[in-house]
Amino acid sequence: MGLMISIKYLILLLCCWLSMFSNVINGSVHEYSSDKFISKGNAFVFHGGSEGLYSSFTSNNGTLTSSFIRFDKISFRRPEAGNLSAALIQAIVFEVEDRETIGGSAYGGQRAICCSPDLAKLGVCPPGEVIHRPSTKNPYWPQVLRINFDGDDLVATMPSQSIQISETGMYNLYFMHCDASLKDVVIEGKTIWKNPTGYLPGRMSPLMKFYGLMSFAFVILGIFWFSQYAMHWREVVQLQNCITVVITLGMLEMAFWYFEYAEFNETGVRPTGITVWAVTFGTVKRTVARLIILMVSMGYGVVRPTLGGLTSKVVMLGGTFLFASEVLELVENVGAISDFSGSARLFLVLPVAILDAFFILWIFTSLSSTLSKLQARRMMAKLEIYRKFTNALVVAVVFSVGGLFYELFFKANDVYNERWQTAWIIPAFWQVLSFSVLCVICALWAPSQNSTRYAYSDEAGEEFDKEENLTLIKPSQGARDVPISQESRPIHINNGSVDEALEEDKIE
Repeated sequence: MGLMISIKYLILLLCCWLSMFSNVINGSVHEYSSDKFISKGNAFVFHGGSEGLYSSFTSNNGTLTSSFIRFDKISFRRPEAGNLSAALIQAIVFEVEDRETIGGSAYGGQRAICCSPDLAKLGVCPPGEVIHRPSTKNPYWPQVLRINFDGDDLVATMPSQSIQISETGMYNLYFMHCDASLKDVVIEGKTIWKNPTGYLPGRMSPLMKFYGLMSFAFVILGIFWFSQYAMHWREVVQLQNCITVVITLGMLEMAFWYFEYAEFNETGVRPTGITVWAVTFGTVKRTVARLIILMVSMGYGVVRPTLGGLTSKVVMLGGTFLFASEVLELVENVGAISDFSGSARLFLVLPVAILDAFFILWIFTSLSSTLSKLQARRMMAKLEIYRKFTNALVVAVVFSVGGLFYELFFKANDVYNERWQTAWIIPAFWQVLSFSVLCVICALWAPSQNSTRYAYSDEAGEEFDKEENLTLIKPSQGARDVPISQESRPIHINNGSVDEALEEDKIE
């Protein structure tokens, strides 16, 4: 049954796979609903959006595929007041490398956005307008559009128009004015940022391909796991059922993320429903995976049938992590992400980081105790698998620390998002690392005829943890790890040779 589900899943994703390698380069839609301007220095500013955009290109058949920023039904409304007069609002679009061309100062003084009387006297700029100079790379940039209030008009409408993008870069849009009488003006409408073949922001377009690849990676892992599960379902232990749940959640998470990006690319608006499902499956998968690693480290299902008095603490830690992760992911991925301030994000990231650190500390503390007890009881088969498991976790933690430092370095040195084309590597790294750990766990605990060899044994459990009153659970088959007298000890052979069984006796 599990194998059939994986095959159907593979066929479903195959239809999407064909569209992944069509050189998809993707923008988004920014909507404004009675938003106000903010005072910055001697100017009033409203940030209309920032997106990585790829340049327009001509296809093989000679058709021009455009990349553009379109202004759609943009209007400005000022409140009714006495003595209304003509006023000016400017829309400025510039590439991030040209940010120094906006604003200026007189005689090396404080930098200003609006033209000051001193600069006007020098003939640098017209009074009452935003200071801007031509780019050294392209004299036609930055692009400056003017919107005028005529006389005592309460509404100024911006004509629908588009700005073509001829060079790849991170583009910024700001609406600005220098008139204090317009301090309460509000903006309505939307701008459409489109790359050559879609509305997905440029920094996110590689992730759509990545999640497509990860979907197939989970399918391959699922086919291997479910086929083994189907062949040896009589020998399956509880731990392997938990791993099956994690693989299924991973399949769903990757598929939902891919379809979420595909829908975003088609419409320019994030599909809230799909995003919530993708986030939820992801947080549940991460929580279950951490709980499995923790319980395995404690010896659950291998040397003890229950967690005893620790069950409530493990459940509490898992529930808290699930809630904190879900809130963080929903806030980051649903709604207006750009309005999420750094301090507010830190407030949500910090609990998740602390809980993760607590997981790691508890896991390695439990592993150390379990390894010591296995070695003391000379349970060599279980000791070997736990050593491999520990080595894999150590490598994963080392890579995690390296990835964390790289992410901090990347963000500290990319204040203006100039490296937007490589930003996708960071979320992709964490997904690959998580998948790699899951593959190691699947390899160590894959269903087989010898599955019960590594499962809990009642006699071993009593000697392993005498202080706990354990429920007796007898394995269906397999060799026990409890040393008994050589005379009365039978040799059990499961899918192996007599020599291997004798060698195991010698070791023990």
